[in-house]
Amino acid sequence: MKSTRPSPQSVVAPLADMEPPCSCEATSPTAVDPTEPVATSATNVRGLDAGQPRLRVPDRQQLLSPKIIDDLLEADHPARAVWSYVLKLDLTPLYDRILARSGVAGRPAIDPRLLVALWLYATLTGVTRARQLAVLCRRHDAFRWLAGGVSVNYHTLADFRTDNLEFLQTLLNQSVEMLRQQGLVDLDRVAQDGMRVRASAGAASFRRRETLEQLLLEAQAKVQRLQQERMALPTDLPGENDFEAERADAPACRSPRQEAAARRHAEVRVERIEAALERMPELEAKIEPGEKKQARVSTTDADATVMKMADGGFRPAFNVEYSTACKGQAVVGADVVTVGSDQGQMPPMLDQIEQRFGQRPQESLGDGGFVKLEDVTSIEAGGQCKVYMPVPKPKKETVNRYEPKATDSDEVAQWRQRMGTPEAQEIYKQRAATAECVNAQARNRGLHQFVVRGLEKVKSVALWFAIVHNMARFFALQPQLAGGP
Repeated sequence: MKSTRPSPQSVVAPLADMEPPCSCEATSPTAVDPTEPVATSATNVRGLDAGQPRLRVPDRQQLLSPKIIDDLLEADHPARAVWSYVLKLDLTPLYDRILARSGVAGRPAIDPRLLVALWLYATLTGVTRARQLAVLCRRHDAFRWLAGGVSVNYHTLADFRTDNLEFLQTLLNQSVEMLRQQGLVDLDRVAQDGMRVRASAGAASFRRRETLEQLLLEAQAKVQRLQQERMALPTDLPGENDFEAERADAPACRSPRQEAAARRHAEVRVERIEAALERMPELEAKIEPGEKKQARVSTTDADATVMKMADGGFRPAFNVEYSTACKGQAVVGADVVTVGSDQGQMPPMLDQIEQRFGQRPQESLGDGGFVKLEDVTSIEAGGQCKVYMPVPKPKKETVNRYEPKATDSDEVAQWRQRMGTPEAQEIYKQRAATAECVNAQARNRGLHQFVVRGLEKVKSVALWFAIVHNMARFFALQPQLAGGP
């Protein structure tokens, strides 16, 4: 049977008689990848002459479609949820401190809600530095949306983060009350745990008393020398160039701004060394008689203490204490201490919770690092709160750790007997699911090292992480109100 398929000649011949394509078709874009090699043969596979390759080239002079800032984010973006959360907060203390008022000259202040929202979202996403946040406010859509066209520099962000400790304490209370009012959190049972966080001070900045005293003399002498140089310089010169020309006796010609910076740096160094010497007696008292080691204090952050970290090494750090409600897993208490041990930290935390919310927890959970018989006695005195902590293992295997000892107080004896029951051991299992979870979330959000110095600033940063955790719990627990999963 004869084939009906057309021969190649019957297809090529009509194509050869066709007119060449117009110029507009030759320049129209195609799907050719410009990175692929282009054949340079004068004849294609069909025997036709090949023209210039048709490519889709970049045109960076095109106009983009205009949009408002609100169109940068989708409706369900987390940044919008953070802003809605901030609108529910009472920021009256921040507004009362603003000096720019109607009818008074001065530059308008940045809305405190904007700064609170920026740091909440930054901490939630793991941004821990003010300089990084300032860059994101210009380049990242989520932060640009929160800023809303307001220019914010890193100095303003850094100062707002650390200079509002009292307000942050109030903000932590608000974050808990928002959950308590909806029945998502209660204070009946709390769990506490400590977390050692690396300090900003370097290990090489720690000095003994003799070295600190010598450094203090040198720093004070430098301050006096700079003050004498300032008094000896003329102050009625017309320009900066003339000012520097008259300073022939100075080791190097510096501008007035540089001179002021040098004096400020010298004065700050004197203050830091004096703070180190003030803390020296505290550390010297902890050294046992007969030990050869000497106390050392950092010249850059006197509050930092060398602690044993989780990896077994010793580094300058702070001990962050969080107390978490077992129902709802919200942080209800936060503190930062300069000792590496958790012993003695549970009673002050319970007092803090009672002062914040007017209610003392009925049960308090802690790991073996909190065990101190004096603390057990003071906490359970009066029967207001019960302690759930593991009883230390005795040195003799034949001794039952849950049997009261002759030297135990009534509260300690009850604690030993209680921890031997299956009910208490089942309650104690909630500690890891609450306190350990909070610490893990803080680590995931970037709480590995403080970038600020001083106990007050470190407390402020720790409070930001606690508030952000409560905000995240507020978002997670909201579906339960509507009967969701």
